[in-house]
Amino acid sequence: MEIIKIDKNKRTQKLIEQLLGVWESSVKTTHLFLSIVEIENIKQYVPKALKEVSQLIVLLDEDNTCSAFMGIENNKLEMLFVSADRRGQGLGTKLIQYAIEKHSINELAVNEQNPDAKRFYEHNGFRVQKRTPKDEQGNLYPLLYMVKV
Repeated sequence: MEIIKIDKNKRTQKLIEQLLGVWESSVKTTHLFLSIVEIENIKQYVPKALKEVSQLIVLLDEDNTCSAFMGIENNKLEMLFVSADRRGQGLGTKLIQYAIEKHSINELAVNEQNPDAKRFYEHNGFRVQKRTPKDEQGNLYPLLYMVKV
Protein backbone atom coordinates (compact mmCIF):
# COMPACT_ATOMS: atom_id res chain seq x y z
CA MET A 1 0.00 0.00 0.00
CA GLU A 2 1.34 3.39 -1.00
CA ILE A 3 0.13 6.97 -0.57
CA ILE A 4 1.04 9.23 -3.47
CA LYS A 5 0.32 12.79 -4.51
CA ILE A 6 -0.93 13.16 -8.08
CA ASP A 7 0.23 16.32 -9.83
CA LYS A 8 -2.36 18.09 -11.95
CA ASN A 9 -0.57 17.16 -15.18
CA LYS A 10 -0.70 13.45 -14.24
CA ARG A 11 -4.45 13.31 -13.65
CA THR A 12 -5.30 11.20 -16.67
CA GLN A 13 -8.80 10.35 -17.81
CA LYS A 14 -8.18 6.74 -16.74
CA LEU A 15 -7.23 7.85 -13.22
CA ILE A 16 -10.22 10.20 -12.98
CA GLU A 17 -12.55 7.36 -14.02
CA GLN A 18 -11.00 5.05 -11.42
CA LEU A 19 -11.39 7.69 -8.69
CA LEU A 20 -14.95 8.35 -9.82
CA GLY A 21 -15.65 4.64 -9.26
CA VAL A 22 -14.22 4.87 -5.73
CA TRP A 23 -16.29 8.00 -5.11
CA GLU A 24 -19.52 6.39 -6.32
CA SER A 25 -18.94 3.20 -4.35
CA SER A 26 -18.24 5.20 -1.21
CA VAL A 27 -21.16 7.62 -1.61
CA LYS A 28 -23.70 4.86 -2.26
CA THR A 29 -22.57 3.19 0.97
CA THR A 30 -22.23 6.22 3.23
CA HIS A 31 -24.58 8.91 1.92
CA LEU A 32 -27.84 7.07 2.45
CA PHE A 33 -29.73 10.36 2.58
CA LEU A 34 -29.13 10.88 -1.16
CA SER A 35 -31.33 9.33 -3.81
CA ILE A 36 -29.83 7.56 -6.83
CA VAL A 37 -30.88 10.54 -8.97
CA GLU A 38 -29.13 12.96 -6.59
CA ILE A 39 -25.98 10.85 -6.65
CA GLU A 40 -26.03 10.80 -10.46
CA ASN A 41 -26.47 14.59 -10.53
CA ILE A 42 -23.56 15.17 -8.13
CA LYS A 43 -21.42 12.65 -10.02
CA GLN A 44 -21.36 15.00 -13.03
CA TYR A 45 -19.29 17.52 -11.02
CA VAL A 46 -16.81 15.10 -9.45
CA PRO A 47 -14.35 14.79 -12.39
CA LYS A 48 -13.89 18.56 -12.50
CA ALA A 49 -13.30 18.67 -8.73
CA LEU A 50 -10.74 15.86 -9.02
CA LYS A 51 -8.92 17.69 -11.80
CA GLU A 52 -8.92 21.05 -10.03
CA VAL A 53 -8.27 20.30 -6.34
CA SER A 54 -4.77 21.53 -5.57
CA GLN A 55 -3.64 18.44 -3.64
CA LEU A 56 -4.98 15.08 -4.85
CA ILE A 57 -3.65 12.18 -2.83
CA VAL A 58 -4.46 8.55 -3.57
CA LEU A 59 -3.89 5.33 -1.72
CA LEU A 60 -2.75 2.58 -4.08
CA ASP A 61 -3.06 -1.12 -3.34
CA GLU A 62 -0.36 -3.64 -4.12
CA ASP A 63 -1.88 -4.16 -7.58
CA ASN A 64 -1.66 -0.40 -8.29
CA THR A 65 -5.42 0.19 -8.04
CA CYS A 66 -6.81 3.05 -6.02
CA SER A 67 -8.87 2.13 -2.95
CA ALA A 68 -9.14 5.57 -1.39
CA PHE A 69 -8.33 9.20 -2.12
CA MET A 70 -8.56 12.69 -0.68
CA GLY A 71 -8.38 16.26 -1.88
CA ILE A 72 -6.90 19.17 0.05
CA GLU A 73 -7.02 22.93 -0.49
CA ASN A 74 -4.68 24.93 1.74
CA ASN A 75 -5.25 23.44 5.20
CA LYS A 76 -8.75 22.15 4.50
CA LEU A 77 -9.74 18.60 3.69
CA GLU A 78 -12.14 18.96 0.77
CA MET A 79 -12.86 15.28 0.14
CA LEU A 80 -11.99 11.85 1.45
CA PHE A 81 -13.51 8.69 0.00
CA VAL A 82 -12.79 5.00 0.58
CA SER A 83 -14.11 2.29 -1.71
CA ALA A 84 -17.05 0.46 -0.12
CA ASP A 85 -15.26 -2.90 -0.25
CA ARG A 86 -12.29 -1.49 1.68
CA ARG A 87 -14.17 0.34 4.45
CA GLY A 88 -13.15 -0.51 8.00
CA GLN A 89 -9.58 -1.47 7.05
CA GLY A 90 -7.86 1.71 8.24
CA LEU A 91 -7.40 3.34 4.84
CA GLY A 92 -9.26 6.50 5.80
CA THR A 93 -7.22 6.76 8.98
CA LYS A 94 -3.98 6.40 7.01
CA LEU A 95 -5.06 9.20 4.68
CA ILE A 96 -6.28 11.58 7.40
CA GLN A 97 -3.10 11.09 9.42
CA TYR A 98 -1.03 11.74 6.30
CA ALA A 99 -3.07 14.90 5.63
CA ILE A 100 -2.54 16.14 9.19
CA GLU A 101 1.20 15.39 9.18
CA LYS A 102 2.14 16.37 5.63
CA HIS A 103 -0.43 19.06 4.78
CA SER A 104 -1.34 20.45 8.22
CA ILE A 105 -5.06 20.10 7.61
CA ASN A 106 -7.03 21.65 10.41
CA GLU A 107 -10.57 21.95 9.04
CA LEU A 108 -13.18 20.11 7.02
CA ALA A 109 -16.92 19.94 6.39
CA VAL A 110 -19.01 16.80 6.66
CA ASN A 111 -22.67 16.07 5.95
CA GLU A 112 -24.64 15.93 9.18
CA GLN A 113 -26.61 12.96 7.76
CA ASN A 114 -23.38 10.93 7.56
CA PRO A 115 -22.88 10.09 11.26
CA ASP A 116 -20.17 7.50 10.56
CA ALA A 117 -18.01 10.18 8.92
CA LYS A 118 -18.60 12.57 11.82
CA ARG A 119 -17.51 9.88 14.30
CA PHE A 120 -14.48 9.06 12.13
CA TYR A 121 -13.31 12.68 12.12
CA GLU A 122 -13.99 13.05 15.84
CA HIS A 123 -11.91 9.92 16.45
CA ASN A 124 -9.10 11.62 14.50
CA GLY A 125 -9.15 14.77 16.62
CA PHE A 126 -11.71 17.02 14.94
CA ARG A 127 -14.63 18.74 16.68
CA VAL A 128 -17.71 20.48 15.32
CA GLN A 129 -17.24 24.23 15.25
CA LYS A 130 -20.45 25.23 13.49
CA ARG A 131 -23.45 23.88 11.58
CA THR A 132 -25.21 25.21 8.51
CA PRO A 133 -28.68 24.08 7.40
CA LYS A 134 -27.60 23.84 3.75
CA ASP A 135 -24.58 22.53 1.90
CA GLU A 136 -22.24 24.79 -0.06
CA GLN A 137 -24.41 24.44 -3.18
CA GLY A 138 -27.52 25.60 -1.29
CA ASN A 139 -29.12 22.15 -1.00
CA LEU A 140 -30.95 21.17 2.18
CA TYR A 141 -28.14 18.93 3.44
CA PRO A 142 -26.85 20.33 6.73
CA LEU A 143 -23.08 20.59 7.00
CA LEU A 144 -20.94 20.33 10.10
CA TYR A 145 -17.77 22.38 9.94
CA MET A 146 -15.09 20.68 11.99
CA VAL A 147 -11.69 21.90 13.22
CA LYS A 148 -8.67 20.05 14.54
CA VAL A 149 -8.29 20.34 18.31
